[in-house]
Amino acid sequence: MLDVRRLRLLRELARRGTIAAVAEALAFSPSAVSQQLGVLEREAGLPLLERTGRRVRLTPAGQNLVRHAEAVLERLEQADADLAEARSGLAGALRIGAFPTAGRAIVPAALIALARRHPGLEPMVSDTDPAAVAHALRAGDLDVALVHEYDFVPAPPEPGLATQPLYREAMYLAAPVPPTASPAVVPGPDQGAVLRAHADAPWITATPGTLCHTMALRACQAAGFTPRIRHRVDEFPTVLALVAAGQGVAVVPQLGVVGPADPAVSLTRLPMERRTKVAFRSGAAAHPAVAAFAAALRAAVPPELATPGSAA
Repeated sequence: MLDVRRLRLLRELARRGTIAAVAEALAFSPSAVSQQLGVLEREAGLPLLERTGRRVRLTPAGQNLVRHAEAVLERLEQADADLAEARSGLAGALRIGAFPTAGRAIVPAALIALARRHPGLEPMVSDTDPAAVAHALRAGDLDVALVHEYDFVPAPPEPGLATQPLYREAMYLAAPVPPTASPAVVPGPDQGAVLRAHADAPWITATPGTLCHTMALRACQAAGFTPRIRHRVDEFPTVLALVAAGQGVAVVPQLGVVGPADPAVSLTRLPMERRTKVAFRSGAAAHPAVAAFAAALRAAVPPELATPGSAA
């Protein structure tokens, strides 16, 4: 009989690429991961891995077993959801991943509603970049998370994960207001033209490796130029403060510009958007705690944000 814990290790190896990465993610030593995968090969009765120098890749049999592992792990999530549904009342930890703008604007109100309906549940929020969510969910470090994607950075399907749409945001080009001009929020006649008008300006982006950084880079490249990046900052309030100080221009989402308008910043609406989703392990949609948090999130979405399927 194949051991499900070893199947999980094989699945993680298929996603992460190296035994060292699997060991780091799951808090094992590399030798322990190698040993357990060796046992799995003996259980399977044929080679699952091919070692080429320092790297390891899956054999066709190993790849096929990973597909079965995905199905097995999904059914286990469904079984866990059924057992949780059979219990009276929700209790225990619910590990939540959220990126900063949603963590500030959406999550607190959702947690208030969740506490009223399920006082025995203990939500635990971690600041998690969407790019890191898939690994954290598959590794069991998170139970549910908020993720987003941009027009220029669509989210690829993640094996072992499922998502539900939550809300959509407009995107803006934030630029310093000239001393003789008045700040305004204006629609951009053409996204490429709006961005090209600032092709020679210094740019403020998120740190490399984040979806926000990739979005800004690709939007500018689609407009015909590569931005000259001066500052790399992940918090949008800080980004807007730098824009107000004349330090550059930036592309920011709607939730990044909440609060009183800064008279030193001009915002131009761009014909692009950011879409936020609730993510969880495949098979966990019916888990009462996950479903309760997702419902609380939907109720907490500000009315000014577009809902999935509505016109922009």
